[in-house]
This record gives sequence, structure tokens and C-alpha cells, in this order.
Amino acid sequence: MRRQSALWDVFVSRFLDALDRFRRRRLSADEAGELLGVSGRQFRRLCVRFDDEGEAGLRDRRLGKASSRRADPAEIGRMCELFRNDYPDFSVRHFHETLVREHNYELCYTVTRLALQSAGLVRKATLRGKHRKKRERRPLPGMLLFQDGSTHCWLPDTPDKQDLIVTLDDATGHITSIFLTAEEGTMSSFQGLAETIGRHGLFGAFYTDRGSHYFLTQAAGGKVDKKNLTQVGRALAQLGIRHIPSYSPEARGRMERAFGTLQGRIPQELRVRGHATTAAANGYLRDVFMPDFNARFGVKPSDDGSAYIAYVGAALEDTLCLQQDRQVGRDNCVSWQGKSLQIPQQTHRHHYVRATIRVHQYLDGALAIFDGPRCLARYDRDAKLIEPTVPRAA
Repeated sequence: MRRQSALWDVFVSRFLDALDRFRRRRLSADEAGELLGVSGRQFRRLCVRFDDEGEAGLRDRRLGKASSRRADPAEIGRMCELFRNDYPDFSVRHFHETLVREHNYELCYTVTRLALQSAGLVRKATLRGKHRKKRERRPLPGMLLFQDGSTHCWLPDTPDKQDLIVTLDDATGHITSIFLTAEEGTMSSFQGLAETIGRHGLFGAFYTDRGSHYFLTQAAGGKVDKKNLTQVGRALAQLGIRHIPSYSPEARGRMERAFGTLQGRIPQELRVRGHATTAAANGYLRDVFMPDFNARFGVKPSDDGSAYIAYVGAALEDTLCLQQDRQVGRDNCVSWQGKSLQIPQQTHRHHYVRATIRVHQYLDGALAIFDGPRCLARYDRDAKLIEPTVPRAA
């Protein structure tokens, strides 16, 4: 109050000085108003009110009056109750979007944030430090994609943690594949690649960390071995996609920021919608969350067009799978992870004893045996032979 009184005294003193100089024609109305920080028209109004009411006429008549644009207290109360009872773990931005989408809410984000802070339901955010200049995005979608996993308690009502595997386009920020899995690894990487290529086509470069399923390194924290490839590296080479290793978390800043957003939204969305299993959560992430996220957070690329190329060639599943060479035993069987795969009789060869063949293990656990490009047999995940279907004669 003491400060307000001092400021008021200063304003009155400046007004009287400006009024005196105005009436002595030393200043125009616009010049006098500029001294007070008001327009020339407002200065003239103050002069009339000062003549009629004296010093009291200079006070702002809006003080102490409720704004005509004031938010409805009942609507503010309804919003606070919804946050307190149904959405206490939502961020303010996420909460406001949900209110607008599902609760017929019309107040703006700033009013919502200030009301929640006044009610003590959320804390004021701390000021962020200055961030270094962000790397420019690629001009076209399909030029560079990221893939990474984040371990977190994604499912509601369970202390167990899962890995969220996300594949992200650099140019647009769009998620091209997203799903939960028990543990990040080779198969989860293949699944993300398969879903991305299946929806959009082949892309130019793939940027990942140096996890053991992505790269082999001679020493921890050292350079990657570009000659000895992992299963993921081999598949990318076969597809003609350049694999780029990351050497610091800062280099994956765009992906790290995306995971910060996802951790603040996905667990809350799954809780509200009652998706408590991995299968239900993955269906929601694929069909609902991913399109909504891309529409909300995606950006327009700087250039028109796309760098994605339609995939044409052998079945994609035979590239995005585990592949290992095996030597056939004396019983014409192949050993694979404790299972024995019997090679059925072939019309072009009597047996494969001591021959080197290639075993494929697919995303669903099914198996196949290849001799070069020729598929000799297929098996289910329990290593039971799947008999080839022979079309009936017409």
C-alpha cells in the first residue's frame, strides 16, 4: 500500500506539471499525454475530470469493479472439481485439451492455468534456462527417422515397468510407430521398422543410440563397429537405409523431448480409459493416440513432397527378422534354440545333411528355413511344420 500511495503521488505530480505546461501552451495534448504514458485523447479526458472532480477524477474507474469478461465462477468450480477428482495427474495443457474435447469447456488455457494455481491444485512452473539453438529439421519427411525406447510405468495400477518403443520422423515430428513391449531389443526394433515401412515406405536414414541390438562396439562408450553388423544393422543394409549412431543424449534431444511429453500423457490417458493390459494399450496407442499426437504436435515440413519410397521386393518380413546360418545334422534336422526343425522331403534334392542353410525367426515367433532364396519349410512358434497349401484343380 505504501508503494501504491507513492506511485499515485508521483502520477498526480506529473499530471499537474503536464497540465500547467499544456495550459500555458508549452505542450500539445499528445506531448502531455506522452509524459504520462497515455494518449492525447485520454489526457484531455483527465483534464475534464480533474476540473469536475479534482484529484479523485484522475483515478482509474475500473478499479474495484468486476470485469465484464470475467469467467463464470460456476464454470471455474466445475473445472477445478474435474481436475481434483478425475485428472489430478494431468499437466495443465493436457487437462485443458481434454476438457475442450470431452467436457464442453470453453474457457481458454490461461484462465484455466491461473485458476488451478489460485486454488493450489498446481504449482507455478519454474523458469526454464536458456537453451542452445536447436538443430534444423530435415526438409522432407522420410529423410531421417529416430527410434528409441523409454522404460516407465506406462500401464495404470501396476508397479511394473514396460518399454515404450517410438519411431519418429525428424521433418514433421510425426510418430510413425508406437507400442509397449516387455523389453527393448532386436524384435522391437524390427516391429517399429516394419510398421513404419508398411505405412509410409522406405526412408533415407535411421538415427539410434548405440544399444547392443543396434550396434556392436569394441569398448563401452567407444566407436561403433561398422563392419560387424547386428541383426538390425544387417536388415537396414539390405534395405539400403543408412544407420547413424548417436554419441550423446544431447544429440537425441528431439527424441528425449518427445518422451517427456509422452510420459506426461500416455499413463494418464490409459488410466482414464481403463486400458490396463499391454494389448489394449497398444491398440489405443496405434488407433487413437498416435493420430491425435501427430495432429497436435506435428509440424509442417519446410519443403513440399516426401522422401519416402514405396517398398517393392521380397516379403518385408523375410528381411526384418532374425537370420542365422545353421549346419544341417545327420538326421536332416536343424537345431534352433533347443528345438529340432525337420526339413521335409524336397523335390530338387534328396537331403541337406551337413549343408549350410539359413533360419529365419519372425516377429510372431514363427520360423522358416531357407537355402539361398528358396524357402524349404515353415514352422509355427512351437517348431511344428506348417504344411504348404496346395491349390485344388479347377
